[in-house]
This record gives sequence, C-alpha cells and structure tokens, in this order.
Amino acid sequence: MLAQAARRAGPGLLRVRRPRGSGRPARLNSGLPVNIGVLFVPQQEAWVVERMGKFHRILEPGLNFLIPLLDRIRYVQSLKEIVINVPEQSAVTLDNVTLQIDGVLYLRVMDPYKASYGVEDPEYAVTQLAQTTMRSELGKLSLDRVFRERESLNANIVDAINQASDCWGIRCLRYEIKDIHVPPRVKESMQMQVEAERRKRATVLESEGTRESAINVAEGQKQAQILASEAEKAEQINKAAGEANAMLVRAKAKAEAIQLLAAALAQQHGSAAASLSVAEQYVSAFSKLAKDSNTVLLPTNTGDVTHMVAQALGIYTTLTKTQAVKTRDELPPAHGDSQPPSTEMLKAEQVTSS
Repeated sequence: MLAQAARRAGPGLLRVRRPRGSGRPARLNSGLPVNIGVLFVPQQEAWVVERMGKFHRILEPGLNFLIPLLDRIRYVQSLKEIVINVPEQSAVTLDNVTLQIDGVLYLRVMDPYKASYGVEDPEYAVTQLAQTTMRSELGKLSLDRVFRERESLNANIVDAINQASDCWGIRCLRYEIKDIHVPPRVKESMQMQVEAERRKRATVLESEGTRESAINVAEGQKQAQILASEAEKAEQINKAAGEANAMLVRAKAKAEAIQLLAAALAQQHGSAAASLSVAEQYVSAFSKLAKDSNTVLLPTNTGDVTHMVAQALGIYTTLTKTQAVKTRDELPPAHGDSQPPSTEMLKAEQVTSS
C-alpha cells in the first residue's frame, strides 16, 4: 500500500499519504510529514532530514526525535520493491522490422541519499533508460531471434540499467517484456513461413521414410543373396564330398576286383580262362563297330576269326610274359634246380609263334 500510495511531491520526491486519525504526524500540503519533535517512521521507509537546508541524516524505522523549525523532512523514500510499467514504444530490429513492444520494470531503492540527491526524478529516469536500452538491444537482433532470445534480451536490459543507475542509488531487479506487436503483413508472412516449414518437415520425414524403406529392402535382398550363395556353396561342397567318396568307393572296388582277378589268374588254368575272356571281348568289339560313327578302321583279315582270336591271345600272352619277367627279376634267385615251365606257358608260346 505504501509503494502504491507513493507520489511525486515535486521533481524526484516520493511521498506517502497517511489516513487521518492514525496517530501519526500530520502532513503539509506537499505530502511530507510535519516535524513536531517526535516522529514515528514506518517500516521499509527512509525519511531524509535536512537541517537548515542541508542534509542532516536519514531517519530509521521506529521512534525518532527532531528539532522543530530547524529540522525538516525533505524526502520520503520507500525501500520496497517498486513495479513500473514501461510504456509501449516502437523499435526497429536488425532486419528492418518495426515492432511495438512494452514491458514491466522491477526496481528497489538501495541508497536513499543517492535516490534523493543523485537524480531529479528516479522513476522517470529509470523508465526512459529502460526504453532506450530496449530499443538499442532490439536493434542488435533479427525478428526471429527476438522471439527466441527474450530471456537474454531481458538480462541485457537489466545489466544496462544497473550500470547507469548505480549512482542513483537504485537497483533494477528484473525486466520483463509483456507484449510484442508485429505489423499485420509481417505476421502473415510469419504464418506462411511456419506453414512452409511444417510442409518441409513433412516432406523431409516422408523422404526419410522412403529412404529407410529402400535401405531395408536392399539389406534384405543382400542377406537373401548371401544366404543363397552360402547354401549353394554348401551344396557344392556336399556334392564334391559325395563324388569324392564315390570315387574312393569305386577305386576300392576296382582294386579289390583287380586283386581277385590276380588271385584267379594265379590259380591252375587261370591263364587259359583269361585268354578265352580276352578273345570273347575282342570278337564282341567288332559287333559294335559303325554304331556311333560312319568312320570305321578294320584290320585286313576280318573274315578270319581264328586268326583274330590267336592275335588277341598273343597280345595277352606277351603282356603276361613281360609282367612275369619283371616279377622274376625283382625276386631273389632261388637255390636248387629251376622248375620247368608250365604247360600253360608252353601252349601260349606255341600259339604266339603260330
């Protein structure tokens, strides 16, 4: 109530009105307390006293004694936080946009002596300083930054006011921007810019979704190809392993067959049986000629079957004799008389010579 009741009694004077019948000293027409010798100063107020026109002292809250006629209460300062509305004003931003802006200023008197004698009208001086500082700070920012950096703008205005009002005994606690009015055309363009930005974001999000979808599809195809190649590789490995096992089995079977054939040839009359088998195969080979191709190579005496059989037996006997000689050379010489050649060997030699 005291801060709201404070009024300027003159340039730079703050006065407090007291209700009648409150038991406190009466006031002059100027609104200042009258010195009756005994004064009661309210809490959160500072009364500046002059003696014979010169500053004497500041009365503290509570009971105080003064000399009538010599002492005079010249200023009454409220030590409470004071709220001042900064009038609306126009300011131009860095990008040449005119704004209508107003604010609220919160300040407090820290030194009653400086507030009384340092400036003619503290409230008016602080208000003008806030307006000029606001215009100066807005001129450094673009329109978009004004809306984004309101807190930093308020802090800069408070710092600038405190630097200038330090010699006035006043401290600015905070400054708040109330309203920022933008011209109608600029407001429409800002609205269009917001809509365009939203459409841009929607397009970007859609394109990102399409890209992610394409990446996922490509990744899936890549994994599928890798799995297919690994499956094909495993199939080829298994097939090669199967063919290798089959070749080993065939080789083992052939080796066993050769061993069985060699054992059969080593038995009695084995050579004769082998000769008969070779002759049969030699004769049957002529029956398959000219079935796969038109070009046929024949011996000159194809009509003589006996000669053909004898020739086949002779080839077989020569191969067998050569193998037997190699085997006998490899074996160590036996002691005693050598055995006579077998009957089968003699017959084979006779057939060969014939």
